[in-house]
Amino acid sequence: MSVGRGSADRKLRAVIDRDRALVDLAEEEFDVVVVGGGVTGAGVALDAASRGFSVALVEREDYAAGTSSRSSKLVHGGLRYLQQFDLGLVREALLERSLMVKLAPHLVRPLPLVVAAFDGKRPDRLVGLGLNMYDAMAWRRGRRGEAEEWSPQRHRLIAGDEVSELLPALSRRHPTGGYLFYDCQTDDARLVLTILAEAERYGAVCANRLEAVAVAREGGRAVGAEVRDRERDARFRVRARHVVNATGVWADRLPADELRELSEAPRIRPSRGSHLLIAQERLPVRAGAIVPAKDGRSIFVLPWLGRTLVGTTDHDYQGPLEHVPPASEDVAYLLEAVNEFFETDLTVADVEGAYAGVRPLVGTGDERKSVDISRRAELFETPSGVVTITGGKLTTWRRMAQQVVDRLVEREGRRAPCRTEEIPLGLPVDPERLPRVPGVDEASIRHLAARYGHTAHEVLGLAAERPELTAPVVPGMPDLLAEVAFAARHEQARSLADVLLRRTRLGLLAPRALEPGRAERLEPIVEAMARELGWRATEREAARAEWAANYRAEGLVPSEERVGG
Repeated sequence: MSVGRGSADRKLRAVIDRDRALVDLAEEEFDVVVVGGGVTGAGVALDAASRGFSVALVEREDYAAGTSSRSSKLVHGGLRYLQQFDLGLVREALLERSLMVKLAPHLVRPLPLVVAAFDGKRPDRLVGLGLNMYDAMAWRRGRRGEAEEWSPQRHRLIAGDEVSELLPALSRRHPTGGYLFYDCQTDDARLVLTILAEAERYGAVCANRLEAVAVAREGGRAVGAEVRDRERDARFRVRARHVVNATGVWADRLPADELRELSEAPRIRPSRGSHLLIAQERLPVRAGAIVPAKDGRSIFVLPWLGRTLVGTTDHDYQGPLEHVPPASEDVAYLLEAVNEFFETDLTVADVEGAYAGVRPLVGTGDERKSVDISRRAELFETPSGVVTITGGKLTTWRRMAQQVVDRLVEREGRRAPCRTEEIPLGLPVDPERLPRVPGVDEASIRHLAARYGHTAHEVLGLAAERPELTAPVVPGMPDLLAEVAFAARHEQARSLADVLLRRTRLGLLAPRALEPGRAERLEPIVEAMARELGWRATEREAARAEWAANYRAEGLVPSEERVGG
């Protein structure tokens, strides 16, 4: 077991430099190669590197480009899993929730949620019973009896006027009371990038746009991955003693030759979850709302980054996995549920943005609906030694990673306990302590602190050096062009989609302002990236064309004709 490049110096910024990473990946030999740059793969890289393994990570597209940027943005136990009596999963997720608030307080924040009651009725007592269990399972004490991590206030009954204060959109229905409880919320893609940056501090070498095309074998054992650099169409081998397949919804497709050797190989049942983003003015909420839908399920209505987030659906999905647009029937379903509950008249024209993700559910061989399949993670190992981890949920990424690395440690017969319960994910910063840069307003300062933590100093440093980068990417939004330059220079952003869909979230929050024909909006972004990446005229044109293709394929703005049809 060898130690990778670098060390965990908390004073150093992790610079994810792709060109340097490619050289290291081709020339060095690693203990572990992780295939997949979503939250699980990033977690495995961090866990393994922090235990002393040298780690390589390769991602076919961009970090968090799949499910890990398309979640409901909740770090939660999952109330509905109580209804399925999956108490172990709920308990595990609740403990991870509190731990994430401790480790990444600028990225994972408590969120109040409300279950409302109307017409003079008291809130459902069965819901109260479930919340009592939720509270009890969330509590964890330290050795001396003190709470070790964030523990929320216990749920409580609130009066109708407090319900209306937390959910102004509901005031027209004159709620008579409700339950108030707490879960947490995050920016999922930024969480992945932060975990990767932490992994690199411990020596991990990470690169995106590297497709693992085969498992390298010698003597019947996996000894690395054959990869293709999709930007240069060059192939090389990443040599490693252990291979981890953390590709999520693609887990049963890569490496296909390996998984065919298993008698009980994972069979992924993809489940599509669609989400809508609506202007706060049209659906104002200060807390989350649990909203009943017509099929007996519930959906969330949540405040998120200045918009109201509505989601999610849960239906089997059989289409292409690279781009998963929201289904027109899902958009109609969510709007119908919201309009009935809040007595609003929202239409597709009120949808500022939309997105869909595919959950990697592990099939059970029966015909159960996807909503009824457990969200537990599953680990599989092939005769050649490839370890596959899939299933699970955003909240439990750390536990999934620990499960994988525990197996690798067991193989080597070493003592190397998991350390990720103690590793901070980034460093939070007080917005008041950030430097003031001419042209950058206070809303952007607070936004940078929340997104980057202490690294906001470096983003503001770019803005101070180049005044043109103090401009907002989209007028009225706090995101700055300095973030575009920072993403290209330090976060391996290689395309407009990388910047707009994952490094910032503007492609979800304000896609109408960024449609392919809006040159006045897109050209400053192209220029900021071109300067960092050395794009020539042909590469700039290719970047514009790629964004246009992504924009259409992702279905970022639902079509009124399709939904109404």
